[in-house]
Amino acid sequence: PVQILIPAALRDYTGASRVEADGDTLDALFDDLDRRYPGIRFRVVDEQGRLRANMRIFVRAITQGERLGVSIGTTMRNLSVEMRKRRRC
Repeated sequence: PVQILIPAALRDYTGASRVEADGDTLDALFDDLDRRYPGIRFRVVDEQGRLRANMRIFVRAITQGERLGVSIGTTMRNLSVEMRKRRRC
């Protein structure tokens, strides 16, 4: 299973800030999440199967940050700054 951090806006679906799901791809993870928490997939992925513009997925950075003792907030801010830099190039 993969541990997933759930943003506050989606916690009405899960009732928790962290949940687990199974799948080898993001699509499979979203399918499993939707089986466990009906309706959550549509809030994250649009009708064409693309990630909605307001959603972000961070893989490994969170777990690496936790292992190093860096807060999730700091990790998210650093990732956000890096993404903005890449968009400007």
